Amino acid sequence: MNIIITGASKGIGKAIAAVFASHGHTLYLCARNEAALNNTVAELQTQYPASTVMGKAADVTNTNDRKVFAVWVLQNAKKIDVLVNNAGQFLPGSVHNEPTGTLEEMMNVNVYSAYHITRLFINQMMEQKSGAIFNICSIASLHAYANGGSYSISKFALLGLTKNLREEMKPHGVKVTAVMPGATMSDSWGENAIDPKRIMEANDVAQIIYTTSQLSPMAVVEDIVMRPQLGDL
Repeated sequence: MNIIITGASKGIGKAIAAVFASHGHTLYLCARNEAALNNTVAELQTQYPASTVMGKAADVTNTNDRKVFAVWVLQNAKKIDVLVNNAGQFLPGSVHNEPTGTLEEMMNVNVYSAYHITRLFINQMMEQKSGAIFNICSIASLHAYANGGSYSISKFALLGLTKNLREEMKPHGVKVTAVMPGATMSDSWGENAIDPKRIMEANDVAQIIYTTSQLSPMAVVEDIVMRPQLGDL
C-alpha cells in the first residue's frame, strides 16, 4: 500500500510511519524540519528494509509547499491507499488572554493544512474508489478543558471537517476516520515530567490506525477515541 503521512518526523506521525513500514508498505512522508525528516526516513528504511520510505520536506501551511509535495507523491504513486493528516501544533492559552493571532495560527496548522492536503489527493482517491483518510484530532475535539483555548477550538473544527468529509465520501468508497487521542507522549508535552503510567505511547495510536486501515472495504471506523487507562490528564 501507498501511505502518505504529514508531520512524520517525530511523535505520533513517526510512530504511524514505523508501523506501516514494519509491514512492508511504501511511505511518502513530509515534515517542516528537513534534517529531522531525513533522519526518520533513513532510520525507518534501515530498520525495515522490505518497505520503501521516502520523504520530502514541506510546510503544510504553505500553499506552494503543499502543491510541490502533492505533485511529487502523485508522480510516484499511481494509487493512494492511506492519507494521514497528522501535522499539528499545540499552543496553550485561554480565549480571554492568549496572544492575538493564536486562533489564526491554530486554525492554519491544525485545520486548514488538513483541508488543503486532502483536496490535493482526494480526486485520485475518488477516481480509484478506495482509500482511507485519518485526521488526527484530539480528545480536545470532544470537550473543552482549562488552558485549551484556540487549540481546542481548532480541534473541534477538525472533527467537523472530518465528519463532513465522511458524508461526502460515502458513495465514493473512500473511508474517513477521526482519531481522537488523549494524552500521548510527544514533543507537545515539552519538558514536563510525566509518570509513564499516566500517558499513552505514540505507538498505541499508530497500532490502532494500522489495524483500522486493514478492514474490508465494507467497514469503516468513523471515530477512534483513546485515553490513558487512568483517565485524562
